[in-house]
Amino acid sequence: MAELVYRPVVGLAQTLFKAWDLKIDCKGSENIPRSGGAVLVSNHISYLDFIFDGLAALPQKRLVRFMAKESVFRHKISGPLMRGMKHIPVDRKQGETAYQHALDSLRSGEIVGVFPEATISQSFTLKSFKSGAARMAQEAGVPLIPMALWGTQRLWTKGHPKNFKRSHTPITIRVGEPVEAPTDQYAGAITRRLRERVQELLEAAQRAYPVRPKGPDDTWWMPAHLGGTAPTPEEVKAAEAR
Repeated sequence: MAELVYRPVVGLAQTLFKAWDLKIDCKGSENIPRSGGAVLVSNHISYLDFIFDGLAALPQKRLVRFMAKESVFRHKISGPLMRGMKHIPVDRKQGETAYQHALDSLRSGEIVGVFPEATISQSFTLKSFKSGAARMAQEAGVPLIPMALWGTQRLWTKGHPKNFKRSHTPITIRVGEPVEAPTDQYAGAITRRLRERVQELLEAAQRAYPVRPKGPDDTWWMPAHLGGTAPTPEEVKAAEAR
């Protein structure tokens, strides 16, 4: 029943991306298993990341159930769609409920999408990873699939206006080989290995990205260590503390 909602939404997203003339470069989709459970793990730089993560799974004919904050499910428009697509609401006050929901989905052969940074990175660099994805993979006996996105921040991210016009914006997606999560290893060690792999994929996506800022007013989407004017991780932390 869920696919009666999910597939039309995917079709609408693909139509919009064509209308915006996005240049999507996706490599590594073959690393997503065609059957069985898996935890899809991505960096988080945009409000639209889950859509592009989901697109990467389509060549394998898989639909991803994303873990998302519970408030999205209460919205009058997004709520019915999120529930209809079997995404997983996360109430931070009752995190165990969402965790168990995700485990049940994994054990039933679903792919669950997770952003282990928890929130959008305003520096566009990788933040620290929470260990929940690794623990879920261990308990469910499924692999972790690392991936990285680049360019999505130019469409819609925290602290910047939306850009939904016909922009020809490139979007680069890289999916890596599965990372195993054996039960005889600490979740923290698996999480560190997973973050390293996502970092490698992010750097590969950045190297492959076909455009650079057009001028001084267009450097906001580049991280400081690459010569952009996005805030550094330290500046973001200081702003949050204030």
